[in-house]
Amino acid sequence: MTSENYRDITALLDIMRRLRDPETGCPWDVKQDFSTIAPYTIEEAYEVADAIERNDLEHLREELGDLLLQVVFHAQMADEKGIFDFADVVEAISEKLVRRHPGVFTDEEIATAEEQLANWDRIKAEERKQKGETSILDGVPSGMAELQRSVKLQKRAGDVGFEWTSAEPVLDKFEEEIEEMREAMHSGDRAHIKDEMGDLLFVAANLARQMDIDPASALRHANAKFERRFRAMEHRAGGPDSLAALNLEQMETLWQEIKRLPAERAARGYEDD
Repeated sequence: MTSENYRDITALLDIMRRLRDPETGCPWDVKQDFSTIAPYTIEEAYEVADAIERNDLEHLREELGDLLLQVVFHAQMADEKGIFDFADVVEAISEKLVRRHPGVFTDEEIATAEEQLANWDRIKAEERKQKGETSILDGVPSGMAELQRSVKLQKRAGDVGFEWTSAEPVLDKFEEEIEEMREAMHSGDRAHIKDEMGDLLFVAANLARQMDIDPASALRHANAKFERRFRAMEHRAGGPDSLAALNLEQMETLWQEIKRLPAERAARGYEDD
């Protein structure tokens, strides 16, 4: 196989088949199954999102390849079991895209993105009924990241009108949940505290959704900002050990200093918002 063939999807499928060959394949690849590969699939999806967040388009190309490998890997394992193959996967998503875009593939007129989204949701709801699903919440994957699953559950409930119509009452609810968290903390009841923490996070996800913000993306942004600032603190203090030798008040002073001096951090590689 030459490098000229690598641009053809059939080359990738052949590589995966050879890796999974019980006699001549890679021992690690051969021993994998759907459950062992699933965590890698999730991880690669996050790495795609991270490359997009950083606007690293060259890295994005690589990460999309890694994500495509996950699809090929699962399809190969399914093919070995006689369940489906890669062509079936391609056929299924192609049929779904055509079915859910009647404004493109039929004479039906859909003029705006909002109309398309509403039509997409309507078609999905019809598909769920055909599958025998009885609840509006059926089909929300239990394996999703919980923050994103909260948004999905809330959106499904909102499809039938069970939601606030603006962010303001959600913010009021958020403040209410903070007070309930204070009460739980004062009680010392760990089960109560956990319950209230869940409510607080659930409402936070709802608040983000009401403002058309992806909470997972917002949290990634906050994590990245914290990491940049903390690394800048380590740099300013003279290293991790020197930072650890400071007390909390000294660390807070340093933290506030870092926040006030974005230009200096940028010059040292610690770019801030």
